[in-house]
Amino acid sequence: MFARVTHYKMKPDAVVPATALLEQLKPQIMALPGMIRFVNMMNADGSGCVVSLVESEEASNANADKVAQLWAAFGDHLESAPSAQGFDVIADWAG
Repeated sequence: MFARVTHYKMKPDAVVPATALLEQLKPQIMALPGMIRFVNMMNADGSGCVVSLVESEEASNANADKVAQLWAAFGDHLESAPSAQGFDVIADWAG
């Protein structure tokens, strides 16, 4: 399993519309090949982080163009371009 962690910053007045857009894009996000879990966290100031768990690094990399298109939908809401890093998952626990 592979995790892509993406930090972003929305404009302060864009938190509500960006959250609404996120809900609209849920079917497209969850349909990305290999998607296992998607968690998006955002503070009231617009700073946030996405953690997506996918089957493999290869699946994550293969989704790069589609993910870029999804982020482009948030273009008017973002203060700056999102920054992503990938990690091999060594534990995935739920309690």
